[in-house]
Amino acid sequence: MTVRTGDAFVIQKSSLDDLLGQLRQAGYETYGPRVDRGAIVYRPIASTADLPRGYSTEQKPGSFRLAQTGSRRLFDATPGADSWKPMLFPARQSLFEVTPSNGDLQLTFDQTEPTRRALIGVRACELAAIEVQDRVFLRPDFSDPGYRQRRENLFLVAVDCHDPAATCFCHAMGTGPAVRDGFDLALSELGDEFLVRVGSQAGASMIGDLQATPATAFHHQAAATATERAIRSQVRTIDTTDLPALLLSALDSPRWDQVGDRCLNCTSCTLVCPTCFCWDVVDTSDLATGRTERVRLWDSCFNPDHSYHAGGGLVRPTVRARYRQWLTHKLGSWVEQFGVSGCVGCGRCITWCPAGIDITEEVAALRQEAGE
Repeated sequence: MTVRTGDAFVIQKSSLDDLLGQLRQAGYETYGPRVDRGAIVYRPIASTADLPRGYSTEQKPGSFRLAQTGSRRLFDATPGADSWKPMLFPARQSLFEVTPSNGDLQLTFDQTEPTRRALIGVRACELAAIEVQDRVFLRPDFSDPGYRQRRENLFLVAVDCHDPAATCFCHAMGTGPAVRDGFDLALSELGDEFLVRVGSQAGASMIGDLQATPATAFHHQAAATATERAIRSQVRTIDTTDLPALLLSALDSPRWDQVGDRCLNCTSCTLVCPTCFCWDVVDTSDLATGRTERVRLWDSCFNPDHSYHAGGGLVRPTVRARYRQWLTHKLGSWVEQFGVSGCVGCGRCITWCPAGIDITEEVAALRQEAGE
């Protein structure tokens, strides 16, 4: 069977196990969502038995819980705090180490070959987040070599989101809930079948050996109906009209004082965000061996020292200033820097904020102040 990019097929759910097997034979480690201690996490999976079959999530500001539905669906549980970001931008990465050697110093760079990974069940908002990270780390003027290697070693099996959480607003951000591009294979879960769309030549090579039949208009319509239902179910939204200009004109708004009083400065929103990319570089030394290592670690614009200037102190000394920096960068100046919003509407920052701060409410409040 000749398979081309853009083709669509139907496979039985059992054939997903065959796909996982083929990916491992091709040298990929397979990762996907699974249940661990009451949450959805992204971990290695061996078969569909590892996926969160019959689970959905109940999310609201500051709250996340799993619910067992009793269904046989595999991908209804929307993501938890985990994102795919660590697969490309690790939370801790060794850059190089210096060790004493025969009275001299030896400099060794980390040259670990990135693992080939197949990510199973990547949502549309998460694909958009990967694209945002690509714009950050694969710029024309600078390309992060580690990120590039890890990116080139990814195989992406995306999935249409048919059961968004109450904190999701991907439709408002134009990133979902249906997968549009940026994948190798895309799945839409339809009863006991998957509609499979081929997005790359690598994806086409994996479909050829599966028991797949060409998709019909019925299957495409069923997927479109599920997408429309998912769009209608989203209760949160953001009006993105001239949003960067709105935020720039609201830098002195009293709303920042209100949200600053609520914010715990815990950095949770930046840690769970799939697009935040701030990092710090630290040196660690072992006095016993004389070994020194330089490490890149995730950082957050909520950390007070993140804006520290030698001789000038903290640029953003208050929680109000740090929250304002995060929100105006994410939804405003990010567009000027990278040509796209830094928010993909996944809702993680809402769900995992212990104070229940809702980014969609903050934008709406600023619009109301501006008389819009």
